Amino acid sequence: MKRSILILAVLVFSLSLHSQFTRAMLQASGLTCAMCNNAINKALQKLPFVAAVKPDIKNASFDIVFKENTDVDIDGLKNAVEDAGFSVAKLKLTGNFNNVKVVNDEHVVIDGRTFHFLGVKEQVLNGEQTITEVDKNFLTTREFKKFSADSKMKCLQTGKAAPCCTKAGIAANTRIYHVTI
Repeated sequence: MKRSILILAVLVFSLSLHSQFTRAMLQASGLTCAMCNNAINKALQKLPFVAAVKPDIKNASFDIVFKENTDVDIDGLKNAVEDAGFSVAKLKLTGNFNNVKVVNDEHVVIDGRTFHFLGVKEQVLNGEQTITEVDKNFLTTREFKKFSADSKMKCLQTGKAAPCCTKAGIAANTRIYHVTI
């Protein structure tokens, strides 16, 4: 019995490692100078799951490396940028995936979070893959309108599980991250 529990624990641990996000590319908007860039850089470096930040002043973007085996707070990235006085124009997350099946306009749990894929072909994600966050406050209003045309599910507007999601067994008000590949 103990051996079965140990084997199960090892399997669960190894599966979670294969879907962990390892890095991100965040582009901010509203920056006008190097001091703006520095404010965001400092805010991102203070996050407990961030190992390193490499700013690109010319493109107002930040390459972020996450600490290994650490829970990545996607909303925490956005909040850090907003707390510095700016907004997120784009967020791309890169991770290692192990047989994660994605279908357009459907939900999938990755790294303990619920993701709703938009504008994708049915496929299985394996190895290193990059997904783009397309929630309201993670891209420009114009870009959001483009993605919101891809789904009639209410969760896209609120970022929280709506009746459309709870039918699939997702608890009401669960945070739903809307992404594309």
